[in-house]
Amino acid sequence: MTDFETFYITWYSRAKYFAREYILSESDAENIVQDVFLHLYERRELFDAYVNLTAYLFTSIKNKCLDHLRKKVTEQEVALELQSEFEMALRMKYDSLEILNTDFPNESGIEELLNAALQKLPERCREIFIMNKLEGKKQKQIAEELQISVNTVESQMAIAYKKLREELKDCLPLFIFLFAIS
Repeated sequence: MTDFETFYITWYSRAKYFAREYILSESDAENIVQDVFLHLYERRELFDAYVNLTAYLFTSIKNKCLDHLRKKVTEQEVALELQSEFEMALRMKYDSLEILNTDFPNESGIEELLNAALQKLPERCREIFIMNKLEGKKQKQIAEELQISVNTVESQMAIAYKKLREELKDCLPLFIFLFAIS
């Protein structure tokens, strides 16, 4: 039996027990210890009689455990942050539906609200929005017809969306559904 095999047999179960005290998962603790022993085995020629191999083993396991725990803490923090963002988005959607005004006398009431909001848009902005959303023209086609750049069409659409969102904020979810304003 080699010196390394003897060292492994002597210290493996103690090293695993040590790692298990800090790592919640048995398999994670075992993987850490196996990784450290593999690292030691691959570099066994580099160690001489003056290196306290046992101290090196436990220091390596300690450091691997710390790395593992840092990773788990970070993962948990990210998961909590994502959960918090999800809950906030859910709350906003819930609140938005709660206050959604769906009390329109008829379809013409919806059209009146939309037309009033469209009339508040700047003329060029309104023209581009109507061509795109109501007439179904592509941005490139609008740019060619109006002899403007596609970037101008895009920026005018962004302005239209922003102003319509502000104007129609109380019934925006309904308009998103009905007219694909997004």
